[in-house]
Amino acid sequence: MPSLEEIQRPIAEEMRVFEGLFREAMRSRVALLDRVMHYIVKRKGKQMRPMFTLLSARQFGPVNDAGFVAASLIELLHTATLVHDDVVDGSPLRRGFFSINALWKNKIAVLVGDYLLSRGLLLAVDKGQFELLRIVSRAVREISEGELLQLEKARSLNFSEEVYFDIIRQKTASLIAACCASGAAAGGATPEEVERMRRFGELAGIAFQIKDDLFDYPVAGHDSARTGKPTGLDIKERKLTLPLIHALRQVPPDDRRWMVRAVKARHQDPAAVDRVVRRVVEVGGVAHARQRMLEHRDLALNVLHTFADTPARRSLEGLVQLTVDREK
Repeated sequence: MPSLEEIQRPIAEEMRVFEGLFREAMRSRVALLDRVMHYIVKRKGKQMRPMFTLLSARQFGPVNDAGFVAASLIELLHTATLVHDDVVDGSPLRRGFFSINALWKNKIAVLVGDYLLSRGLLLAVDKGQFELLRIVSRAVREISEGELLQLEKARSLNFSEEVYFDIIRQKTASLIAACCASGAAAGGATPEEVERMRRFGELAGIAFQIKDDLFDYPVAGHDSARTGKPTGLDIKERKLTLPLIHALRQVPPDDRRWMVRAVKARHQDPAAVDRVVRRVVEVGGVAHARQRMLEHRDLALNVLHTFADTPARRSLEGLVQLTVDREK
């Protein structure tokens, strides 16, 4: 697997420009807000979404102002969703550091997320990037619908893999799809090429989310101190992930009953959660999820390989591989 530095090589200068623009976009004249923005910037992640965006633009030509606006808008939107997700989930940690809601409480965290979203949308409006707004607004709608669909379906703990994939396509993959589509559009791709890049991003995003599901299980090389996501967190939050969905269809009726009861009524009991985690691993839930993750990785690469072989395309290949091999 190529290193992050190797993946960034075709857009190394563009990433430096983007980081400066992103820091500037995060500034505020409100002292409290500026402190929170500074905290967020100092604890940024790998910035995979800006890389997807800028590499997608670079695949079709030099990165121009529209490409930088696309990368900034999507990173602002992504950051907003993370802040809001931590409020919804009650998560005290994000990337191994205290979350915004843990430090400044829920009310401020919600308002910070709202500010980030509005700041990104205004950035696109000010630059007249209305096609970018259309692409990203579609992603915002799908993220919200996916989250609500998950909440609705999770009550019964009885939905299929088809429903699961519909949920993660909306709530996670739609944003990576928007990265690739907006980057391609900014780079001058044709509408057909933009759609193919969107599909590539969607498939890569599905593989990314399945990998995230696997962090709930110790056999996936999970380290909660490093990722900020304790083992069994999804079960504690009564989220149906792919390993659990598969396991519930493999176990005998008696096992299914106690597993469902544990997730519904004993999800705050560490012993009960640990028992469910171990049973999911025993019946092949983790192995099945890993197989589906690799299938979607390969589908994404198949779509990507319909484009010309360039340094940007090779870096996108490396980025897809990084999504399934990452340890956090």
